[in-house]
Amino acid sequence: MTIADDSVFPMDNVASCIQLSPEEENQIVSDLIKESELYLKEGNLYYVVSNSWFSRWQSYVGPCVGMLSIDKQSSDGQHANMTHTKIANRPGPIDNSDIISKGNNFDSNSLDVTRMLEEGTDYVLVPEKVWERLLEWYEGGPALPRKLISQGIGRKQYSVEVYPLSLKVTDARDNSLLIVKLSKKATIGELHELVCKIKQVEQKKACIWDYFNSRKHSLLTASEQTLEEANLLMDHDILLEVLPDGDHSSHSGMDSMGNELALVPLEPSRSSVSIAGGPTMSNGHSTGSSFSLYQGTSVSSSLTNTDDKHDIYKGERGGLAGLQNLGNTCFMNSAIQCLVHTPPLVEYFLQDYSDEINMENPLGMHGELALAFGDLLRKLWSSGRTVIPPRLFKSKLARFAPQFSGYNQHDSQELLAFLLDGLHEDLNRVKQKPYIEMKDSDGRPDEEVASECWKNHMARNDSLIVDVCQVGQYKSTLVCPVCEKISITFDPFMYLSLPLPSTVSRTMVVTVFYCDGSGLPMPYTVTVLKHGSCRDLCQALGTSCCLKSDEMLLLAEVYDHRIYRYLDPAESLNSIKDDEHIVAYRIKSGASETKLEVIHRRADNMKGGEKKSFGTPLVTYLAEDPQFGANIEASVRQLLAPLRRAHSSTKSHDGKENGFVSAGSDEQPIISNTHSESQSVTIGSKEQAGTSCGESSFQLVLTTESSEPIGKASFIKPTKLIRVCLDWTERENELYDSNYLKDLPEVHKTGFASKKTRQEAISLFSCLEAFLTEEPLGPDDMWYCPRCKEHRQATKKLDLWKLPEILVFHLKRFSYSRYLKNKLDTFVNFPIHNLDLTKYVKSKDGQSYVYDLYAISNHYGGLGGGHYTAYCKLIEDNKWCHFDDSHVTTATEAEIKSSAAYVLFYQRVRTKGQLDGETSQVHTV
Repeated sequence: MTIADDSVFPMDNVASCIQLSPEEENQIVSDLIKESELYLKEGNLYYVVSNSWFSRWQSYVGPCVGMLSIDKQSSDGQHANMTHTKIANRPGPIDNSDIISKGNNFDSNSLDVTRMLEEGTDYVLVPEKVWERLLEWYEGGPALPRKLISQGIGRKQYSVEVYPLSLKVTDARDNSLLIVKLSKKATIGELHELVCKIKQVEQKKACIWDYFNSRKHSLLTASEQTLEEANLLMDHDILLEVLPDGDHSSHSGMDSMGNELALVPLEPSRSSVSIAGGPTMSNGHSTGSSFSLYQGTSVSSSLTNTDDKHDIYKGERGGLAGLQNLGNTCFMNSAIQCLVHTPPLVEYFLQDYSDEINMENPLGMHGELALAFGDLLRKLWSSGRTVIPPRLFKSKLARFAPQFSGYNQHDSQELLAFLLDGLHEDLNRVKQKPYIEMKDSDGRPDEEVASECWKNHMARNDSLIVDVCQVGQYKSTLVCPVCEKISITFDPFMYLSLPLPSTVSRTMVVTVFYCDGSGLPMPYTVTVLKHGSCRDLCQALGTSCCLKSDEMLLLAEVYDHRIYRYLDPAESLNSIKDDEHIVAYRIKSGASETKLEVIHRRADNMKGGEKKSFGTPLVTYLAEDPQFGANIEASVRQLLAPLRRAHSSTKSHDGKENGFVSAGSDEQPIISNTHSESQSVTIGSKEQAGTSCGESSFQLVLTTESSEPIGKASFIKPTKLIRVCLDWTERENELYDSNYLKDLPEVHKTGFASKKTRQEAISLFSCLEAFLTEEPLGPDDMWYCPRCKEHRQATKKLDLWKLPEILVFHLKRFSYSRYLKNKLDTFVNFPIHNLDLTKYVKSKDGQSYVYDLYAISNHYGGLGGGHYTAYCKLIEDNKWCHFDDSHVTTATEAEIKSSAAYVLFYQRVRTKGQLDGETSQVHTV
């Protein structure tokens, strides 16, 4: 099927439906999407639609609420312009041909989607009702329905199963191959039924085996167990055996040829690979299984399948085994290798840890994840150079963190974070977590607050992971930009994410003014794409300042206390220099075309009373036309309202203090918006007090060639821009605080963050210092100030208080925005030996914090098509190895330093005094 030409869509193709306008189509689809989100439930149908067609439709109707597709033409680095630029032509019929797999499928009613496609880039998912409307309007297809499923234990997530499991069924009778496709939520019983139906075999005569890697593992007996729970993977091999009449040997531990089956026994195993430890031999490996400890429990039943049969000893020490790639799982293999070569974890999981498994924790996996990881670690350390397939572990991890259930590429650091969290919860020694109310620091000594925070943390979290990776705290200081409230907390961390110099993002400071006089001007710091547009800046600012749906932002550059230019939304941000002053005015959408600029002036006594501009101009839109002087005065008074002082030394005779209603008065202040209002003050009058409302009379001058003063009845010629000067006198200074109009910040103050933007080699210390530099919170991470009772873009300062035994550094190489993803390949020069961080630790414990590197997770290539490997050090042998999935080779220290280094693992070097004196202080501050 080919995509139709972009000609005017013929009416006879609209299925007897009246052609709607683009706006009507957009509104209908947006409403249906909102409705579908309110009724999410397992089994709901979604349809896969090619993004190639969908992006053309969005160009026609505009972006829909809740839907975002990425125009492939913007993948070269320029962001897609998602504003509604209506085009004349409708798209042709729906065409999904570019995302349909060319492979065969026995079920012609369920077409395959091409593997490894990315949602939002290659395809979009639309609810069933949206698909029905699109099909009604445009026809085409074919339909690609997929079901919504729930995944995970305790923390369920909904996802659309775009790629059902594809299982390869080998018929033992003739070695023929059959491909069947089922949901991972389908049961083993349904698999039996489907295979037997296709092969026309009686179910009672069929035996279906887990045939992973072409070896029998376990008999898949018809049951309610799901394919996911049975650890069946994409393209998994299964074996169909058909029993002769009267032969049931395969059900009793023998296959059809009379051979013994590779079943996991129910009695203690003789294998050195155990589930949770047991008696150990002289080499530290287990000689037996503690399986009997969990017989009859969910833990035992979940681990009755082994990943693979392998030779236990090869006459070579452990730690050299590779991990099989199960289908785009190099990110997982890289993270696992780094963890299984972490000395404290190796020592722990090679011993008996069954007593520490927490089977009651609702936040964990009832021990299943810890058992699966421990089992995998034992295999890797006892199998010589045999390649291990980590499919059982992957299955357990996916149930804890459902985002890893598929076969898409993920981030090794993201997996590492979820895995450590899951292991912690499975091994948490705290069975019942107490409720703890956190106290404010309230000026107390840091040592006292840090100790209190750590004790509170340990009261709820106590595990091997905490002992090894989380005995670290950083001090977080937040300062409210409005009331200057200071909040200090001491938070534990499992790893440190260090920023790298970026060549694609830019931090900008813009001051936002209210055009209706409803609030004080406020500076906001936002991060935008360096090569983005002013529209991107407005979007970021709108999020930070909580812009209302009926408001928009008008950007302007201020130079010499006047508006130098207004910035067009399409203008590149490259046109804005770091030393310029940019402001944004909050205006109502659809405001009138008459714009009012107010420039502030005051007499310069040093120059004989000459009028001199100061402060930042104010901008608003006038509601009435034609314009008179009274309108201008009322608008200026409204703009200045937020600047009115709360107290004054004088009090007027009518119950008001400097224009404010006094405490004993019931009168409400009135702001006039019309020239006929009787309470308006005559403009141009020289009076300083005693007016009917007790306020100052503004001295306004129209900035024309004649510079004529504006009177109350002055008629202003119709024009799109009215620019006036407000001459401040002592009376205005007494009533209003002009300091809010001064000291406009530069777009970017030159400092540390801007010094290292070149793609040159930088040091790990530079990254750490950038991490510890004070900075404003991002627009998506606003802080709720307990004193202001509002979310504020507070400044945040981090300091290291104490460091853990295992210190993990995550180098933030990936940057994401709505329109652009980018990776930094900057080379970071990191120490391999003697990384001394003592000077960065703020706690006065007198200890030295020196670390040695022992593992690295590497990322090569770009986003989407990259590859992960790992470098790990065999501590006892003092040699490095390169782990590239199943391939393991030796490496030198010179090789391990590269621009691919992504996650760095360090172990603290302990002196003899530290070893003797700190072993009993693991949980103390």
